[in-house]
Amino acid sequence: MSWATVRGHDAVVRQFDHTWKRGRLAHAYLFVGPKGIGKHTFARELAKALLCEAERDSLEACDACPACHQITAGAHPDLFFASRPEDSLDLPIEVVRELCGHLELKPARGFRKVAILDEADDMNEASSNCFLKTLEEPPSGCVLILVGTSPERQLSTIVSRCQPVRFAPLAPEVMREILHDQGVEDVSQMERSIRLAGGSVGQALALGDADLWTFRQTMLDHLSDPKMEPQQLSSAWMRFVEDAGKESAAQRGRASVVLRMLVEMLESALKLSVGAELPNLDANERAQLTEIAERLGPDRLLMWLDRAFEADMHIDRRVQLVLAIEAFVDSLARRPSVRKPA
Repeated sequence: MSWATVRGHDAVVRQFDHTWKRGRLAHAYLFVGPKGIGKHTFARELAKALLCEAERDSLEACDACPACHQITAGAHPDLFFASRPEDSLDLPIEVVRELCGHLELKPARGFRKVAILDEADDMNEASSNCFLKTLEEPPSGCVLILVGTSPERQLSTIVSRCQPVRFAPLAPEVMREILHDQGVEDVSQMERSIRLAGGSVGQALALGDADLWTFRQTMLDHLSDPKMEPQQLSSAWMRFVEDAGKESAAQRGRASVVLRMLVEMLESALKLSVGAELPNLDANERAQLTEIAERLGPDRLLMWLDRAFEADMHIDRRVQLVLAIEAFVDSLARRPSVRKPA
């Protein structure tokens, strides 16, 4: 059945089913939560359930009526999708204007239309204001679904006109099931990816790249060197990122995954600096992380972690990639200023 494709979000399924049975569906929803946890999949299955033409006692698509078949085939005339073009840094007003134009027409089947706006975080001021007009006066029978990561990434006027729906990171057992279905058979690789992925299947699949782990060692070699050369590390990082292909989304995705691995290494070094036991480390990695821990100490390690999170935010918000990486690495090489006593 329809909801079988959605894993790890049973509570949200029950929430929508309860709302539907009470006849209290909102006209607009803002899906928020980490990337790669199934928000778009949920939105598509919700659209199928809302447009299903079978008589039902619960909000679940029958997967057998003409409407369900059309949605599966990507051909339903009352379901619309919009997202940021791959060659664009934001979601342009032209894309949003076209989506809103479709919603102004009467439904071709039944009495409802559904629109899914992916990557809503990337709307610029013009596209946000354009979409706001539709939110303020939504066409009758329309359900609008915005898929993003955080309400803070939207205009407050948009958030106030949507019902936020929060999606939690996926549990490890759910991740194992999905990764197995995706063809990941190496148990050690699977567990390693789950540990670093933060509940995101998308991140876990990206972490399955063998080249990524080779570069992780390169990065560890640089960071554990007391005479670390920032320019060398920045150049190596950019070469690795550019090997992902010409598309900016692929490069940013790889840069972000590298930062996630770096955060994991720094957290391990921080634990070692306060005497924690880390039994899963091999001898070489333990020696390198111990050197970093002893050289930096807890305070500087925490500073490096803060800068890593800040760099990830800059990458996510489309700061020019080479500038974000170079600025981050340079910040690691700078020694903290020491105040002289008055």
